[in-house]
Amino acid sequence: MELNERKNGQAAILGLQHLLAMYSGSILVPLLIGGALHYTPQQMTYLISIDIFMCGVATFLQIQVNKFFGIGLPVVLGVAFQSVAPLILIGSRHGAGAIFGSIIVSGIFVVLVAGLFSKIRSLFPPLVTGSVITVIGLTLIPVAMGNMSNNKGVGTANDLILACMTVLIILGIHFFTKGFIRSIAVLIGLVIGTVVASFMGMVDTSAVAQAPLFHFPRPFYFGMPTFDISSILMMIIISMVSMVESTGVYLALSDITGEELTEDSLKRGYRAEGLAVILGGIFNTFPYTGFSQNVGLVQLSGIKSRRPIFFSALFLVILGLLPKVGACAQIIPAPVLGGGMLVMFGMVAVQGIRMLSRVDFENDHNLLIAGVAIAVGVGFNGAPDLFKVLPQSVQMFVSNGIVMSSVTAIVLNLLFNGYKRQK
Repeated sequence: MELNERKNGQAAILGLQHLLAMYSGSILVPLLIGGALHYTPQQMTYLISIDIFMCGVATFLQIQVNKFFGIGLPVVLGVAFQSVAPLILIGSRHGAGAIFGSIIVSGIFVVLVAGLFSKIRSLFPPLVTGSVITVIGLTLIPVAMGNMSNNKGVGTANDLILACMTVLIILGIHFFTKGFIRSIAVLIGLVIGTVVASFMGMVDTSAVAQAPLFHFPRPFYFGMPTFDISSILMMIIISMVSMVESTGVYLALSDITGEELTEDSLKRGYRAEGLAVILGGIFNTFPYTGFSQNVGLVQLSGIKSRRPIFFSALFLVILGLLPKVGACAQIIPAPVLGGGMLVMFGMVAVQGIRMLSRVDFENDHNLLIAGVAIAVGVGFNGAPDLFKVLPQSVQMFVSNGIVMSSVTAIVLNLLFNGYKRQK
């Protein structure tokens, strides 16, 4: 009994470490989307809290093993970063109902194609996914720059000091520390930046004071879902990119733990992810995918069992039921958040470049495909007025650089390299 209690205590500490490693990435997504759509403090509190709660639920679904779903590896699910820009676009044009309607349908799509994705995913080699992830990072960097001010893009001296200080703290932690501390460098930067901002009178704690002590998740908090075809197709593309990202996480964990990753276990993993996305849409949160930063913690700690992940999921569920915890994220001043975003979004772009480094660029076709896909993604996203002569439904696609980059990369790769050759 004493030995089991000791193991549970150690597993709980490791679970807390996993939670801290993914926490900043998870709360940033609702902060970005809710902020861009001008949600009220009460709505933001719900959005952040339920997002934390659903991260725990999604992780529980994935670490289970049954006939229908659950990959059974020590994987933590968090919000898919690549969904940020598309969901902001959908919400600004069609409202919250279209956001969550498209998420629900994309989750159903993931469940339905789980068995076929081992064939479909060959459409997403590193050439395609690297180009798309690079575009996502480059698309989000201007969002970070826009958040570096408290006054609609016009920065004050204090804004610039806080933003630069946050970036320098994150860089300093990466330079002087190792292991777990380094893995939560962004979170530490946000905390220290907020503390300094409080001494400068730039922290508003009213959202925490107004938040209730406890709440239950409510289906369709932001209203009933609506189903816009162009929004749904956009989120289906993003969900396939997320499935490719998750596949990389599953393969890495399989290699670390020594557990064989069969076609059936992959199928169950995709189904669990799809089910989590469906629940996210119903409870008005966002799509979920395997978090790669937690893979590093499994490698670092040497603990390859699922027990710490069970504790991590449990902690996430408990924190998600406490709105004041979610409201704490809202006290982070915009310049501090912008500094953290700048680092994170830059890393997203570099992650895409890193994926492209595995591509054979001696083949001139690949160089052309990546170049055109990235140019289309960044260019189309930055010039939405160029397409105003087109029908509204077409504008929805062509003005979204991420979707256009995905389609361009897939089509050009098939055209120049062919399906059989890349497979």
